[in-house]
Amino acid sequence: MTQIATPVIAHLTPEELGALQKPNHDARWWVGKIASVIGMAFIVLYCLVPFYWMVISSFRLPTMGLSNDYIPNPISFENYPGVFSSQNNFFRAILNSVVVSVTTTVLTLVFGIIGAYALARLRFAAKGFVLSIIIGASMFPGVTLLIPLFKLFTGSYDWFPIHWLNQYQAAIIPSLSFGLPLCVWNLTAFFRQLPVELEQAAMVDGCTPGEAFRKVILPLAAPGVFTTAILTFIAVWNEFMISLTFLQARDMKTATVALSQFTGTLGFNTPYGSIMAAGVITTIPLLILVLFFQRRIVAGLTAGGVK
Repeated sequence: MTQIATPVIAHLTPEELGALQKPNHDARWWVGKIASVIGMAFIVLYCLVPFYWMVISSFRLPTMGLSNDYIPNPISFENYPGVFSSQNNFFRAILNSVVVSVTTTVLTLVFGIIGAYALARLRFAAKGFVLSIIIGASMFPGVTLLIPLFKLFTGSYDWFPIHWLNQYQAAIIPSLSFGLPLCVWNLTAFFRQLPVELEQAAMVDGCTPGEAFRKVILPLAAPGVFTTAILTFIAVWNEFMISLTFLQARDMKTATVALSQFTGTLGFNTPYGSIMAAGVITTIPLLILVLFFQRRIVAGLTAGGVK
């Protein structure tokens, strides 16, 4: 802004003074601003349109099938009672998903916190190589491990005769192997940014190393722990291939598997409305988690980015 003498400014009205202080944006600035708004709107629509279509499809009449109406007419709630009909056994499927997801998340945090803290505090030459192996283990396609795991859990190997088919651990252990690398990698960065002097000061005050970790370090790493827990829970809740392969019994199927196998009242027709209603029901817990812990998720994903 051009320098203006003080006596001249004194005679300007507040509107004129505000006009002088406003920055002059050129055409490139406006193009960038409009492009940013359009890009964000596109991303929001891209994420919300499938969920919107699922919701409105769940409120259609069961006889409407694959209707293309953007607003259901008339609005019906008949699909939601059909989700919990005895032939679908969906309530038991949700309970199985809760057991598998919660157990996997808890075990992932227990082992991941211990491993990440050790990698953050211990000094040894191959630390970077170990972290590379851990993150590399999560890059294996899950479908390539299904056949050896299936043979392992059915007792096909004489050296390890276990029979875990249609048991919770058959879905928990493989999911744990995929969730641990993310947990260790994420929490290692958190523990690294916490100064070791905090633990030393706690031990000077009389804490043991374990108490210093539990009372000082772990609370400070809460954003990372919450972020890892929520991401792990969402991944296991949405998991399909492992549950479809190892939990085949009717009373052991998870929600995603049961949803894909819904049958209509006649046994051979596809109940699209009930499937969409079940999709809404399985999505609600994830939405609640994300909305309730969104600040901790953002803090966990951005911590360590700025020193």
